[in-house]
Amino acid sequence: MQVFNGSIVAIVTPMMADGQVDYESLENLIDWHIASGTNGIVSVGTTGESSTLEIQEHLNVIKHTIDYSNSRIPIIAGTGGNSTKEAIDLTVESKILGADGALLVTPYYNKPSQVGLIKHYEAVADAVDIPQILYNVPTRTACDLEVASTSVLANHKNIVGIKELIKISNNINDFIVLSGDDPTFFDSMLAGSHGVISVAANIFPKEVSSICRNVLDGNVNEAEKLNLLLSSFYDYLFVESNPIPVKWMLAKMGKINNAIRLPLTELNETYHNDILSKLKELEIL
Repeated sequence: MQVFNGSIVAIVTPMMADGQVDYESLENLIDWHIASGTNGIVSVGTTGESSTLEIQEHLNVIKHTIDYSNSRIPIIAGTGGNSTKEAIDLTVESKILGADGALLVTPYYNKPSQVGLIKHYEAVADAVDIPQILYNVPTRTACDLEVASTSVLANHKNIVGIKELIKISNNINDFIVLSGDDPTFFDSMLAGSHGVISVAANIFPKEVSSICRNVLDGNVNEAEKLNLLLSSFYDYLFVESNPIPVKWMLAKMGKINNAIRLPLTELNETYHNDILSKLKELEIL
């Protein structure tokens, strides 16, 4: 089974000015991440605008990412949904396309109970024999997968880990725990998590990878120095809803067009100067 740890980038989905997917820029980003030591890519997660891509576009982006990466880096497909059937369908198709794993966000908006969450994830895991990572982000979904529910789900052979935004979950046997919060992922790794699914890695792929590698290798002091350097920047990634800020930053870096789909809009100019100053201070621009 593919091991998921270290720096896993929640990659953006680049777009043209008219909103169409920019596959050439996506390929360039994939090459950059591989060269920078990124340990994995989440394709079409929250940062990849899963909520605004049509189903076929969603699968097309995953397919292109898998095909172009050509086994050079693990690809985790974002296949969650608030409909269990849709989540199953996306996960089935992603396995057929060759994904190494699937990331499934808790069903949003309909606010299921803990029993409903367990049954939802078990249904997907029963239907598709692919490594699956639970994704708990209650600030976006209005439901919280509790530790007790995670413990039940961890017994399923196809459920291998969790991306946890808020709590630091205790490790369950060989269960993989990945941070989903850039400002606290270093502390989470010190507490025993295995890595991070990172928005910041879109901007600092080499640095985030280095922090993770050093922690996993026991070089905590080196990791702490680098994390301290970046720590004052992490909050800028979330001054507006992700991925608004990170796409604007990547555009300023010349990596993608500054294009995003409604209902998300371009980063408010209130933040432009501060972010540009910080990018220059960190020698990104």
